[in-house]
Amino acid sequence: MTVQGRGNFLPLTTNGGRYSGEIAVRGTTAYTTTWNNSSAVASVFYVWDVSAAAPRLVDSVKVDSATTLGDIQVSDDGTLLVVATEYTNGSIVIYDLADPRKPQRITRFRNGNTTYGVHTAKVGRVNGKLYGFLCIDPVGPVKAQIVIVDLSDPANPKQVYQQAIGTPYVHDTFLRDGILFLALWNDGLAIWDVGGGALGGTPAAPKEIGRVKTANGKVHNVWWLKDPVTGNAKYAFVGEEGANNLGTFSAGDIHVVDVGDMSSPKEVAFFTTANAGTHNFSVDEANGILYAAYYNGGVRALDVRGDLSACTAAQRSSPANTTLQLCDLFKMGRELGIGLQDPGNPVLIWGVQYRNGLVYASDMINGIWKLTAIARP
Repeated sequence: MTVQGRGNFLPLTTNGGRYSGEIAVRGTTAYTTTWNNSSAVASVFYVWDVSAAAPRLVDSVKVDSATTLGDIQVSDDGTLLVVATEYTNGSIVIYDLADPRKPQRITRFRNGNTTYGVHTAKVGRVNGKLYGFLCIDPVGPVKAQIVIVDLSDPANPKQVYQQAIGTPYVHDTFLRDGILFLALWNDGLAIWDVGGGALGGTPAAPKEIGRVKTANGKVHNVWWLKDPVTGNAKYAFVGEEGANNLGTFSAGDIHVVDVGDMSSPKEVAFFTTANAGTHNFSVDEANGILYAAYYNGGVRALDVRGDLSACTAAQRSSPANTTLQLCDLFKMGRELGIGLQDPGNPVLIWGVQYRNGLVYASDMINGIWKLTAIARP
């Protein structure tokens, strides 16, 4: 994968110890959060102009009462920016994007359920209405929680649902067509009807359809692929976040789950990379290519079109610590390309976003990269 350019991000030694977190891109503007900020510096998110080959930093926005900013997401209509804050006094902060380069704060939502920290916050529509799906940190005896918030009036968000769930975390969610996927760490991948299934679920009263535990647990994130070319919606991709030491090593595989029967999901394949572990995904659905952030392993591009559960005996392997025999995407020749494996300096890729033939990657220690996407063979 060809690098077009890198954003000018200040080194940690002169940047108050800030690391880059998640990334969101819309049009020619990108936003990146900062993670694990010290008490001596304010939490900020950065605004980037990505119209040229090298992204250019154009602004930073301070977020008070937060030591970490996790997720950042633009609503589907481009009008709102939602930022998750941790730890104590956890919240989501909602900004107006009338001028995408100058986000204007509308309000901050917090209550007793969010107080220990909103680790991730995804926004999406169910039957035309905008909701936020918040994953809340566990603290001591207080379990992790999923909190669902009605964002149809952005100035007055309202909680409509809350449940303690996940062991020890509920780490992320993915919403499509009224179906919500939940990454429940060692409790596996759960699938809920919140408005698009036969069980009659709603955001205020979800109904669980099915659940599966993938190899080695640590279910961190998920993407349910709906291929617009083939119509295939059979597979969900699960990221496993294994042990890691920032700057030294990371671990964790991509697990492929057959959700053709959502009441009985089943792991059928996996992808592993030696000495590196995955974090977050973005998918070029039109071309069937999944882009995975792989921390010190850069960005990996996988062909995820077609039947991923059909392979020869020679193309099967067992995930670490298991005796399962699953299709191995690497042995099947599904890896199409690698980006940022050796850009001349170490990388720690947190997040990726595919947009219109380009891939944007947030690098914890280097800022933001812009790469040319893979062309399907």
